[in-house]
Amino acid sequence: MARRRNRSLVVPEARQSLDRFKVHVMKLEGYAVDPARPNDVKFKVADSLGIPLHEGDNGQLTTEAAGKVGGEIGGAMVREMIRMAKLQLGQQSL
Repeated sequence: MARRRNRSLVVPEARQSLDRFKVHVMKLEGYAVDPARPNDVKFKVADSLGIPLHEGDNGQLTTEAAGKVGGEIGGAMVREMIRMAKLQLGQQSL
């Protein structure tokens, strides 16, 4: 039996900030994101990658295909966090 991941945040109060960050990053990547539904960007990413993702059961998707969608979003967010950290570190005086 497949094990489901626990997607709960260590700090649940951070959900809104993470959603705002996702919207910001994916807009930078060129996706039109509805701030009221930030998780819907996965459908736009999947469409751009040619992956048949839709609401509801996606049991036909391979793990590789699902990973490409999540990797595109998560990877963009990580790249932006690194860029922001480097910028902040460069502004600090030693």
